[in-house]
Amino acid sequence: MRTALSRLALDGGAPVRDRPWPSYENGDNFIAAEDEEEAVTALRERRYFRYDDRPYHATHNGRLNERISALLSSRHMLACTSGTAVIALSLFALGLPPGSPVACPAFTFSAAPSAIMLVGHRPVLVGVEDDLHLDVVHLRRLIEAENVRAVVVVHVRGFASDIRAVLAAADAAGIPVVEDAVPVLGVSFDGRPLGTFGAFGAFSTQADKPVNTGEGGFLVTDDSEAYARAVVHCGGYEGRMARHFPDGAPPVSDQDHPHFAWRMDEVRAALAHSMLGRLPQRLARHRRTYDALADVLDGHDGLSLRAPSAPGAYTGQFLTMRLDRARAQDSEWYAEALCAEGIKAVALGSTRRPNARAFWNWCYLVGSDAEAARASLPHTARRIDRIVDIPLSAHLTADDRADLVRAIDKVHAAWRRRCLSQGAAV
Repeated sequence: MRTALSRLALDGGAPVRDRPWPSYENGDNFIAAEDEEEAVTALRERRYFRYDDRPYHATHNGRLNERISALLSSRHMLACTSGTAVIALSLFALGLPPGSPVACPAFTFSAAPSAIMLVGHRPVLVGVEDDLHLDVVHLRRLIEAENVRAVVVVHVRGFASDIRAVLAAADAAGIPVVEDAVPVLGVSFDGRPLGTFGAFGAFSTQADKPVNTGEGGFLVTDDSEAYARAVVHCGGYEGRMARHFPDGAPPVSDQDHPHFAWRMDEVRAALAHSMLGRLPQRLARHRRTYDALADVLDGHDGLSLRAPSAPGAYTGQFLTMRLDRARAQDSEWYAEALCAEGIKAVALGSTRRPNARAFWNWCYLVGSDAEAARASLPHTARRIDRIVDIPLSAHLTADDRADLVRAIDKVHAAWRRRCLSQGAAV
């Protein structure tokens, strides 16, 4: 109670902590000496391009290919320069008519609609429900109303969408699904790895993803012909596509498709291959931290955590908190108060610091009138307004977790008093 009633750092009080909150921006990384050594080995080999005189399986990219394919029980894998490039390659490989309407969530990182536009298609924004998962009822309506030709479903912030419900809606319309699984490598839905449900699965190895090589990504698929087209688009020209098919390539010509040079280099492939060995350890740490925090925070009036769409279908890399009935300015104040206490926090609906996950900030798609964009999906906008998001490092200690709980207790008590003084319900 004493902590809860103490003066906020935002108002000049002493902060809960004076150490930086661990995150990739300040160098927090789940990397070991053996990972560095494998990358250095690739550097010393001086073969940075994955297509040389070696058989493909003998390259670092080839070894990564085999390891990912085994991990996900997927027939094909292709390492690329980014998760955005992977989504674009997947859509190119589907061979949809130019300008096709492609559905994607209105709550996601802006890479998803950007990749759709990069391929020359038209993003169709789907609303989200209370726990920020794609609204399948809305998706069904849009498939019919907009003649949607494909769906990009996103497992945003490490929480799986209800992929089986999305697939059922898409299958009923006879359209393919690309699974944007960039932050959920190693996570399963009903016992099956995420990223393996759709026609393509797209993953990222950038920044705060489960495997972090700075930049990078990879796709997986079981469709050999579509995979061959993706390889060509990625830069498998002059016969190089055939290297990915030691038992014989499908009848796909590398002269029939444009080349985009979105190949992963050998150094990043070596680093990713090594880091995969400790992926289960990293995910276990995230999950333990998240579950412990969820137990402690359960019961805070006016605050709830995002619920997974299936048991265990989340990474635990982000603490996504919902402030019930909050407005954007309330969530913004809450996040700023946590930051002042030494906890990195972001209000996703912030008006002063536009977040790339809020659809009304995608001016390249929805135009410059944010209020008009919000009015097109008002329920989704209000749901995003209520969210405060905190990254959870795999290195968080018991002291870090205690600091986080103390800061939330302190800020939450002040927020409740603030709301009551303004006559708002909490």
